[in-house]
Amino acid sequence: MSTATIEGCLIPEAASRQGNDPIFALHGEAVRRAAAGESILNSTLGALMNDDGSLAVMPAAAEALGRVPHARGAGYAPISGDPPFLKAVVGDLFGEGALAEQAIAVATPGSTGALHHAILNFLEPGQAALTPSYYWGPYHTISTHAGRSVETFNMFGDEIRLDVQALRAALEGQIDRQGRALVLFNFPCNNPTGYSLDEAEWEAVAEIVRDAGRRGPVAFLLDHAYAKFGDEASNRWIDYLPRMLESATVLVGWTVSKSFALYGARVGALVALHRDASECERMSNALGFSCRATWSNCNHLGLLAATELLTDPDLRQRADAERAAMVRLLDERVAVFNELAGRAGLSYPRYEGGFFVSVFTPDGEVTAASMREAGVYVVPMEGAVRIALCATPAASLPRLVDALAAGIATARAA
Repeated sequence: MSTATIEGCLIPEAASRQGNDPIFALHGEAVRRAAAGESILNSTLGALMNDDGSLAVMPAAAEALGRVPHARGAGYAPISGDPPFLKAVVGDLFGEGALAEQAIAVATPGSTGALHHAILNFLEPGQAALTPSYYWGPYHTISTHAGRSVETFNMFGDEIRLDVQALRAALEGQIDRQGRALVLFNFPCNNPTGYSLDEAEWEAVAEIVRDAGRRGPVAFLLDHAYAKFGDEASNRWIDYLPRMLESATVLVGWTVSKSFALYGARVGALVALHRDASECERMSNALGFSCRATWSNCNHLGLLAATELLTDPDLRQRADAERAAMVRLLDERVAVFNELAGRAGLSYPRYEGGFFVSVFTPDGEVTAASMREAGVYVVPMEGAVRIALCATPAASLPRLVDALAAGIATARAA
């Protein structure tokens, strides 16, 4: 029998890929250690957990799923999504004003699908999207899988505020090199830092995008995943879209995953706005084509349930009240974390709400490894570690902060 190596049929690029996301891999390791009887604090995964460790769910969302007749939910959804769903999503974002009139939408499997369609349709192969230096890792995964890439600009400048000059320089540089740009912004309640822009920062961003759009085609995507967990001030981004729309295309990645605690439903939408109606029609056609070419149809049960949640007045009121209770749960953890972290002298961006916070450290890998030895799991990044307060009970925060301080000290000594 020949001992020669049998070569597979995968292309070389695919043969070297990892099959699991690093965050889910860490989460799996933490779960296995806990199942073996170890005392584990798992602050990795972006899902809101109650203090008893159970998944926080919304009864209104469960009722909406149950209301959908089986024959409807089992049938195919339209390629771009049910028109009532798309109208409801646009209304959820913009109401019935001028912005809604300039918007089209297609259904996607969560905001991940929205990001995929934006990257595929607003960048040429080989080009790069632009995002802050602290960003959700799958932006890179989605981009490279689509034959594109991600470039970053320095996220924080003086006083740990958005470095708007770095954004301007990077965006102008991309226009000069690529002839076009796609900006990915995950605010409010940024993943991974928890940072939300204030009005002065949004005003600066709007001016930069408008100026860049006069130099070449610019699409600005707002990843809306955590926006409903931000306060009123952090959600003033809508006020600055008209300025961007003077010269640029605006995209919004909308999802039920976080807003309605329906992570597994995989329902979302990509909303696109443009000042020209004919361009809106072209975008609608292009995005619908991409739907057919990738997942074909979204989860129809989820689409119909989301429509109920958005359009039935009683169900929506209850969902809003249930989400408000989730926000209060998170806010309690934020307050405790801020107090403990301040007392421990930890350095981190302004954190007022959302699922995550990131704490700066000389070496994220060393800090996270040290914390794992103490049974505390966080996600390492370059120069920081990400903590999922959404999954961390308030009573466990002293243990987490102590492990953080020790892990940062280990990194400094390394």
